[in-house]
Amino acid sequence: MLEIATVCASNNNRSMSAHKALRDAGYSVNSYGTGSAVRLPGPRIDKPNNYSFGTPYEQIYNELKAQDERLYRANGLLTMIDRNRQLKTAPERWHDGKLKFDIVITCEERCFDSVCEDMLNRAIQPTAVSKPVHIINVEIKDNAEEAAKGAAAILDLVKTFEAAGDDLDDRIADLVAEWQEKYPKLPILLSSHYY
Repeated sequence: MLEIATVCASNNNRSMSAHKALRDAGYSVNSYGTGSAVRLPGPRIDKPNNYSFGTPYEQIYNELKAQDERLYRANGLLTMIDRNRQLKTAPERWHDGKLKFDIVITCEERCFDSVCEDMLNRAIQPTAVSKPVHIINVEIKDNAEEAAKGAAAILDLVKTFEAAGDDLDDRIADLVAEWQEKYPKLPILLSSHYY
C-alpha cells in the first residue's frame, strides 16, 4: 500500500480535506502544513487567528467557539476544525516530520517548493537501496468548496497511482499527464526525490 502525505500551508483546509477523502477510501495518509504558523481567519481580515503547529484542534475549536461562535459557524471554520479533530490531534509541520512517503501531494505551489527544498536539504544521494518519493502539487484554491473538489480529484489520482502497482516509478509522469487532461482546471507539478 502506498504511504501518502497531503500538505497545505496550515494543515487545516486543503490537506485535511484530502486527508479525510484518502483515509475514508482506506489509504495510509498523514497530513502537514509548511507555514511558520497555523493561520486561520479571524474577526477581520487584518486580525487572523494564529496558532503554533502542535496546538490541538480541540483547543483551537474551543477557543474559536468562545471567541465568536456565530461568526465561525457562519464562515464554516468550526465545521472544518471539527472535521480535523476527528482525524488527528493537531496540525503538524512538514519540516518537523520524520516519516517517509511514496507520494507527497501539496495543494499550493509555495508548499510544493517548500517540500522540494526540504527534500534537497536532507541531502540524500540516490543509491541502490534509496526509496523514491514523488512530490506532486495540485493547485487548489483555499476555500471549503474547492478543497472538497480538489480532495476528490486527489483521490482519483491516488487510485491511478495504486493501479500502476510496481510500475508506478516508471509510469508516474505519464499518469500525471493523463490525470491533468481529466482535470485541466487543477494545475499539477511533479518532482521526484529520494530518501
